[in-house]
Amino acid sequence: MTDDLLERHPVHALLADGTTVRIRPALPGDHDRLREFYEAMSPENLRLRFFSLARRSAGLAADRACAPAQPGYRALVAEADGRVVGLAEYDTGGNDGGATGEGGAAKGGDAMAEGADGSTGGRGAEISIAVADGLHHRGVGTLLVEHLVSAARSEGVATFTADALSENHAVLRLFADLGLRMTRRFEGPEVRCVIRLDQDNAYLAAVEARGRAADVASLLPLLRPDVVAVVGAGRTPGSVGRAVLNHLRTGGFTGRLFAVNPGVDSVLRVPSYPSVAALPMTPDLAVVAVPAAVVPAVAEECGVSGVRALVVVTAGLDHIQAQALLTACRTHGMRLVGPNCLGVSNTDPDLDLDATFAAEHPRPGTAGVAVQSGGVGIALLDGLSRLGIGVSSFASLGDKFDVSGNDMLQWWESDGRTDLALLHLESFGNPRAFSRTARRVTRRIPVLTVDAGRTDAGRKAAASHTAAAATRTMTRQALFAQAGITATRSVGELLETAALFQSQPLPEGLRVAVVTNAGGAGVLTADACAEAGLVLPPFTPAAIDELLAVLPDGAAVDNPVDATAAVSEEELTECVDRLTRCPGIDAVIVALVPTAVAAATGDDLIRALTTLPGPRARPVIAVRLAQDGSVRLIPAADGGTVPSYAEPQAAARALAHAARRSAWLARPEGTVPDPDGIESHRARTVVEDYLTAHPDGGWLDPRTCAELLACYGVPQIPWAWAETEDNAVLAADRLRGFDGRVVMKAHWPGLLHKTQQRAVHLDLRGDAQIRAAFRDLETRFAGLMTGVVLQPLADRGTELLAGVVQDEVFGPLVLFGLGGTATEVLADQAARLAPLTDRDVHELITTPRCAPLLLGANGSTPVDLEGLEQLLLRLSRMAADLPQLAEADLNPVLATADRVTVLDARVRLLPRRSQDPYLRRLR
Repeated sequence: MTDDLLERHPVHALLADGTTVRIRPALPGDHDRLREFYEAMSPENLRLRFFSLARRSAGLAADRACAPAQPGYRALVAEADGRVVGLAEYDTGGNDGGATGEGGAAKGGDAMAEGADGSTGGRGAEISIAVADGLHHRGVGTLLVEHLVSAARSEGVATFTADALSENHAVLRLFADLGLRMTRRFEGPEVRCVIRLDQDNAYLAAVEARGRAADVASLLPLLRPDVVAVVGAGRTPGSVGRAVLNHLRTGGFTGRLFAVNPGVDSVLRVPSYPSVAALPMTPDLAVVAVPAAVVPAVAEECGVSGVRALVVVTAGLDHIQAQALLTACRTHGMRLVGPNCLGVSNTDPDLDLDATFAAEHPRPGTAGVAVQSGGVGIALLDGLSRLGIGVSSFASLGDKFDVSGNDMLQWWESDGRTDLALLHLESFGNPRAFSRTARRVTRRIPVLTVDAGRTDAGRKAAASHTAAAATRTMTRQALFAQAGITATRSVGELLETAALFQSQPLPEGLRVAVVTNAGGAGVLTADACAEAGLVLPPFTPAAIDELLAVLPDGAAVDNPVDATAAVSEEELTECVDRLTRCPGIDAVIVALVPTAVAAATGDDLIRALTTLPGPRARPVIAVRLAQDGSVRLIPAADGGTVPSYAEPQAAARALAHAARRSAWLARPEGTVPDPDGIESHRARTVVEDYLTAHPDGGWLDPRTCAELLACYGVPQIPWAWAETEDNAVLAADRLRGFDGRVVMKAHWPGLLHKTQQRAVHLDLRGDAQIRAAFRDLETRFAGLMTGVVLQPLADRGTELLAGVVQDEVFGPLVLFGLGGTATEVLADQAARLAPLTDRDVHELITTPRCAPLLLGANGSTPVDLEGLEQLLLRLSRMAADLPQLAEADLNPVLATADRVTVLDARVRLLPRRSQDPYLRRLR
């Protein structure tokens, strides 16, 4: 985040202990506060900061930080409880500097950018950090350096340098633990540190680890409080505050519990006090259930009293009230759930916290649940209880002012109890940070969600082919696919899938064996499997012989297997057991209907599945068409459970989700490649020059568009620009050396779909045809056309689309698929969020329906796949480098066996500021 944005919107961020600081640029009005900050330092801290005990150095440091803005200089302050607790600076101009870390300091070095190997190159800056006495080892210095790194990188600074005393272990450790590449050189009693500011995965992982620890620490008062107060717990039966208090009391909360109500001494036999300030001890958590108009004042009182977390169940806050609530929470360092929420719960038996007003207490279990909708939350709590899965912790996030799904994922990752995460989120505050967290968490536990808001009713008319394809649904699906999140379409499907994930091993693939005691049920199940993308392979001859040996006469052992109504419990057990060990089978679905035969013999066919010998490596699923309820978990003899579904479609959907998760886990995590020949600095210059001339942004002209694409090595067909008929003839003569035939395309600002406008002439030969084509375009588009683009006629090949759309919430989305004039009609595209890993690129190419054409289907020659991969990686890099890139539409991209070439490109820029999506800050 740049300094001018910070000045307008200072950010709050979490320290290592979960407390909050405010980070913003140093301003001229901070001079006295900074002098006090330095004067309050101990002599030892000053010595480490300035390499001397001279107080004059502190005054000069305050002067520098508060001076008018200078190019190449940035100063950020950290504030807590209204006072400055940290200062971080960098300077590219060679001014004297220094740095105190979490308990020490370093004096700035020179501003030369030294490489990791000692070489120089790029732009360097001196770094200076100072942290107040009493706040060392809480992460103030590290957090400031992270923000300073982000600001410096956006200004093109490549390295930080600093000199530290060799005895200053704290600051040396701070630099070493950043996750950035660093070299150290000892020079007498001093150490010169050179830190490269490359944002690679190692740095992002280190920032994530620090953020995760701070986040979990900040949630302890919310989800593991020792003292809870319910503000607004009334005497009237049916009031929300009273219901929350009653749940806390009857749920067995093991901590201290208070009510806040000025009119009574107790509520439901819980001691009541007139205000939060009057409580005998400070609550960790306050549940606020008061009228909307009173919420800001209650939040402020809680903050002043030292409360660390709020759950605001009140709904209907207007904008002013909502802003006042959030301001109080940020000012006093309180985490906030809500407003407009159902509450939170933690079923840990050592705590038994149920601060909700749901109808029933949640059943203890192992599923973590986070929702925005209270109604959905109640449905999930009820469904998980009914299934016997239960809940480890639950958060109804409501309007989600602060605590988010990202926070809850990190809590579940570390709580030691959660083995399944369920989310119902209608919005994402920071999708790219959420994606990184989810990618990490879902490697350990399944993360399931309902894809809420799939319809695109609010979709605006799209300008380009790429923008038309980039629906919000596609963007969300890209996020889920890359993060390994299992996305379902309804709450019912979410619970059906959770039942399978909780009870059975994951299948290794899509190959399913279906067994039934009624042919019709088998057919329905086979159809459901095919619709879900599962495969019913034929059995091997050896497997057929084994099945015939254990099944009754008349059984059909195709796939599906019709065991007939005469099958006994023992025979069915033998059949399913053999199928679970059959090569080429990944899962078994058993479709059962009640029959008079089984009733007469006393056989319980479902028991055949619950008494299978174990352990099993492959899932077994039941479908019982007469079952009450969509899904049940049937207890098994080995202590586990078998999922049983009322509809084959539900069973097949759940199994398909499990197979996709298995495939995702089996894939390498992927890395973000760094294509060669990238000229990022030149590209930024092209963008800045264009936006200087066009402050409102717009579509680039052909020459600027080609120059920008060339900065990223995007392969373009040779072309020429002409503004007159004679120039068009000359340009065509130069281009005819490629093939002899040329293409002419009209251009004017805002022209997007040339074919629809009939603004293209193909297969032009000779000067006469060139002149005639130019005159035609000039006549039909008089007053619009500014010139023409001429290109040699391209070879035959597969026409594709590649593009980027910058989503305001999700960031840049890279699209790929079938191109040409029928792009929108065929709608055959895939999408992934940038930056792309090598795995993302592979999936982009292989996901569209046109993939067999590219890979060489039916003996045809595959296209240049390496060229396609490079094109997508270069587009991804361009999108990640340039936040001003609103759209890039490369259509068509011609793919042949030996090359990939862009035949037509459109790029739109908008004046946008860079914002680091991975920078630690609260929303």
